[in-house]
Amino acid sequence: MKHYSAFAVAREALRYHTGWERAWRSPEPKKRYDAVIVGAGGHGLATAYYLGKNYGIQNVAVIEKGWLGGGNTGRNTTIIRSNYLQDPSAAIYEKARSLYEDLSQDLNYNVMFSPRGVMMLAQTQHEIRGYQRTAHANALQGVKTEWITPERVKELVPIINLEGPRYPVLGALWQERGGTARHDAVAWGYARACSAMGMDIIQQCEVTGVRSQDGRVVGVDTTKGAIDCDKLGIVVAGHSGQLAEMAGFRLPLEAIALQALVSEPIKPCMDVVVMANTVHGYMSQSDKGEMVIGGGTDGFNNYTQRGSFHHIEETVRALVETFPMISRLKMLRQWGGIVDMTGDRSPILSKTPLGNCFINGGWGTGGFKAIPGSGWGMAQLMATGHSPLTEAFSLDRFKEGRFIDESVAAGVAH
Repeated sequence: MKHYSAFAVAREALRYHTGWERAWRSPEPKKRYDAVIVGAGGHGLATAYYLGKNYGIQNVAVIEKGWLGGGNTGRNTTIIRSNYLQDPSAAIYEKARSLYEDLSQDLNYNVMFSPRGVMMLAQTQHEIRGYQRTAHANALQGVKTEWITPERVKELVPIINLEGPRYPVLGALWQERGGTARHDAVAWGYARACSAMGMDIIQQCEVTGVRSQDGRVVGVDTTKGAIDCDKLGIVVAGHSGQLAEMAGFRLPLEAIALQALVSEPIKPCMDVVVMANTVHGYMSQSDKGEMVIGGGTDGFNNYTQRGSFHHIEETVRALVETFPMISRLKMLRQWGGIVDMTGDRSPILSKTPLGNCFINGGWGTGGFKAIPGSGWGMAQLMATGHSPLTEAFSLDRFKEGRFIDESVAAGVAH
């Protein structure tokens, strides 16, 4: 009788119950699709999924120059919240947060959504005024947040130091229904659902050109051959500018690396997400026990996906002040992700100067939390030409001066 290892049994069970290998298959592209989505990250896969689910457009290819979920979707720190100041931002992020709550059931795939709560610390009088303003704005928007006292902060996070050497904790903006999800599982869940509809997810397939005729997109050239399409969605995060240039237009954004790190795993000690924007750091604890720590963006434009000593020092110093107990931890790994930043720190979801070509980018450092809402709105825009969720985020706002300024509400740009 043949014996199988526990790993082999688990692998075969996963194949049988989830059909995960279909999501990884990379078929040769067909000659023509109703829609092509460039970018097999969370936003691109969610766009394809809602095109199929909400509008019946299932002859879709999602093409990716690397591997499924290998970009920012697998490099973020998994925070989900919707406590933004401006109405358009709150609408799309709250749509995403509400979709996250039922996403595991919708996709029949556990994305490990954990509504553990997100806390944004106020450590200056200016931050108190700013967060109280956001709490009032959220109340008008129907987003449930509240201002809490330092005593309540300590009750929720016993390991915190309220009297920091530089800045004391004066209170916090608290969103109880915010939280985290497993970033890889979000990509895998959407990929599996798209594959089940018959969509093609084509990896190791880099776009080398965008073809147009009479002012409209007609297809893309790739390293696996030419693909014709009726509609094209560009959803490639930090490389948005490069794809836009292929399509014949420019975008008002810049690419910067954002860094993060995790500690060695320890026993459970913190069951909420804490963001400390004044000292610049944020932290949560993963299911494996690692302390997931977010840093800042590099001070220069680049396309690197690695960490630096500068941000280790800056970020860890801030968090040791706020959580002294972590000073004895060892760092397990560090990395970077390429984010595309607009001037007003809000995304672009828009038609483009090229007919039937659509762009979804500019999410900066806040993309993961928006994945379901972004995909929902982008699919509606591509299918019908209009979406209330995306209308305010069009490219026209930059020439018309209708900026959606989230540079303050985003805290450390998250």
